[in-house]
Amino acid sequence: MGVILTGCYKDLNIPPTVINPDGPPQVVNYGTDLAPLFNTSCAKSGCHVSGGHHPFMNSDISYNEIVNGGFVNTLVPKQSILYIMINSDMKEYIPSATDRQKVYDWIRNGAPNN
Repeated sequence: MGVILTGCYKDLNIPPTVINPDGPPQVVNYGTDLAPLFNTSCAKSGCHVSGGHHPFMNSDISYNEIVNGGFVNTLVPKQSILYIMINSDMKEYIPSATDRQKVYDWIRNGAPNN
């Protein structure tokens, strides 16, 4: 007795996500887009929490730590310490290019506390 299995197969052409860092900045909400990202990716024991390294990235204080601590440069966003760090030494903690673009766009938009 033989069994014949048939099925259908179709290649999906999913276009790659294209990120244009110099295109128009997307609207990014610090409270809903970035604070949770920093809290889960950076506010870990021994890292960016009280007793660790500045800026502290706990959701309730991260905005003030980042902006008032001199980690963003809204005049030249690519020179922001935050932007440089998440694209170099700390890239492994925010590996998503989309998330890093959100940080960059937030800085380009003036780093609002929204």
